[in-house]
Amino acid sequence: MSNAIIDCKFEFKGQTNEYKGKVRDVYTLDNGLLVMVASDRISAFDHILPKGIPFKGQVLNQVATMFLKATEDIVPNWLMATPDPSVAVGHACEPIRVEMVIRGYMSGHAAREYKAGKRILCGVPMPEGMKENDKFPTPIITPATKAEEGHDEDISREEIIAQGIVPEAMYLKLEEYTRALFQRGTEMAAERGLILVDTKYEFGVKDGEVILIDEIHTPDSSRYFYSDGYQARQQNGEEQKQLSKEFVRQWLIEHGFQGLEGQTMPVMPDSFVQVVTDRYIELYEVITGNTFEKSDTSNITERIQNNVDAYIKAL
Repeated sequence: MSNAIIDCKFEFKGQTNEYKGKVRDVYTLDNGLLVMVASDRISAFDHILPKGIPFKGQVLNQVATMFLKATEDIVPNWLMATPDPSVAVGHACEPIRVEMVIRGYMSGHAAREYKAGKRILCGVPMPEGMKENDKFPTPIITPATKAEEGHDEDISREEIIAQGIVPEAMYLKLEEYTRALFQRGTEMAAERGLILVDTKYEFGVKDGEVILIDEIHTPDSSRYFYSDGYQARQQNGEEQKQLSKEFVRQWLIEHGFQGLEGQTMPVMPDSFVQVVTDRYIELYEVITGNTFEKSDTSNITERIQNNVDAYIKAL
């Protein structure tokens, strides 16, 4: 297998802090910038899998960059540059501790809750008579609290405002941005023969202004269906053909793991790691319409260090 970015530690000029997320490693600089390294780690059920997925970080970084640039007329975002295929540099913001999840279809978490008999999710009613992967009459926003560790928790608009997590006026602005971003993502997906099923957005505040941060419309943060044959598959009760990391979750479930207490993470054979890499590259090419160009992975850490150093020096 090719080299993968799994557990790297960088020292950049002016670095004041380092934060390691499930997938991204974020370095804060003393000039108010962040260096975000998209690793090749992959997580599911809030657990990081033991093996890295070669080129996954590059896919995420380049897909997110495309969509951030394509939506900057809707909401300002944090991104300034991508000095390396797996690195983004941008403005440091104060994160808003709410993930804005929006769902156009009854899939994933919403479908699981619906099957369990629930008809209200995050304070939002879900119509009777729906089946998995049906389209909602109107996309629903189902926020989640942003946990430092462990599972994010569902929360309603009313609870967010009542608890003072976000002021009401700001929260309404987040909803407005979320719907506009989802509409743009839906239109761009449709041009590529895809359906944007659901996704999440994260926001921060800089100089009193709401800023879009992190990644958007990537396979880690979003679910896509192929539009061709969608209706026929729904009518026939068949599973939808999708581009997301849901297949990784399904593989884990089939091997007895859903992140629950007492369960053991299964060993990923190299053959499955290659399948995951191929699926991520497929998603990149379908979403962007471009051929994926694999970066040089002979010495990834040196490549990243040199590229970021050169960018910082040129500022």
